[in-house]
Amino acid sequence: MTETKVKKEKRISFFQRLKRDQVNGAKQAVMQDLFDDMYDNRWQVYKVNFIRGLFFGLGSVLGATLLLALLIWLLAQLGTLVPFLSDFIQDILDALNNRGK
Repeated sequence: MTETKVKKEKRISFFQRLKRDQVNGAKQAVMQDLFDDMYDNRWQVYKVNFIRGLFFGLGSVLGATLLLALLIWLLAQLGTLVPFLSDFIQDILDALNNRGK
């Protein structure tokens, strides 16, 4: 900790620190109560998080695939519109097409 933080911490009175700690403890207790109300047991939490992870992974893969396909399509369209870039873009498209073979 820096020296200024230490001095500032010392300036805070005992009652201010006590109040701050009580507020933080109360927030943590409320969050724990909300968690306990939503889920009856830990296995339900594990199941929900596992399913959420599967859908997150699936969405990430599908999103990346669509984004890459859109990028390749845009490069192909740009190659036909701008003649001096067409050779460069064609080289990129050829490299992408030949990479999978």
